[in-house]
Amino acid sequence: MGVRSAVQSLETTDESAAGPIVTARNLYRFFRADDEETLALQGISLELRAGELVAVTGPSGSGKSTLLACLAGIDDPSGGMVWVAGNRISHVPEVVRAPLRARHIGLLFQSGNLFPHLSVTDNVRLSRSLVRGRDRADDRDVLESADIRHRAASYPHQLSGGEAARAGLAVALANHPEVLLADEPTGELDGESERRLLELLRQHAASGGAVVVASHSPAVRRIADRVLRLEDGRDVS
Repeated sequence: MGVRSAVQSLETTDESAAGPIVTARNLYRFFRADDEETLALQGISLELRAGELVAVTGPSGSGKSTLLACLAGIDDPSGGMVWVAGNRISHVPEVVRAPLRARHIGLLFQSGNLFPHLSVTDNVRLSRSLVRGRDRADDRDVLESADIRHRAASYPHQLSGGEAARAGLAVALANHPEVLLADEPTGELDGESERRLLELLRQHAASGGAVVVASHSPAVRRIADRVLRLEDGRDVS
C-alpha cells in the first residue's frame, strides 16, 4: 500500500470541517531509564480550532515540549491519541506521519530552524520540497508573511536574533500548514524582537491558522486565547 492510500485508510475523527484541527485525547508519555520511570504527560487532552492561539505554560520539565512533540507526531504517546486535520498521526508508521506533518504542521523551535549553508529563501524552498505541487512563486508570499523578505538572500550567520526567528517562522509556514507548533520561540530574543514575532504568530491565527506556543514568557500568555498550564505532566489550568 502506498503512502497516499495508507493516509486515506487511517482512522479519522468524525469532526466536520468546522471542527477541531487538532484533537488530543488522554495523552500519557512515560520514559524509562534503568529502574526509574518519568511520567512526562499524564492524561492531557486538547482541542485546537482554526483561529486560536493557545499558550502552553509551566515550569521546566512540566511536559510542554513532550506535548508538542506528540501533537506533531515526532514522538508517540505511551497512551492516548492525536488527530491532525482529521488524520490520526499517533501510533502509525513514520512513513505515514512524515507526509502528514509536512503538509499540515509547521514547526518553530527556539533555535535550529535553519540550515546554515542555505540562504533564507533556499531554507524555505527545501521545506516546500517536502510537499509535492508547491509553486516557487509562493516563496515571496511566505517570506512576506514572516516579515523577512528583505533578507531573502541572506545566510543564517548574517541574521540578527530576531531576523533568524522570523526566517525560522517562514520555514514553518512554507507549506501553509493548518497548525503551527512553536516551542519556546522567543526564549533567546530581546523584548522588541519577541514583540514582533508574537505579532506575526497572532496574525497567523487571525488569518485562520491554529497556533500552539509552549513558553515561559508572560508576553505569550497575554496574546493567547487560552492558556494550558502543565505541572508534572498534568493539566492544572
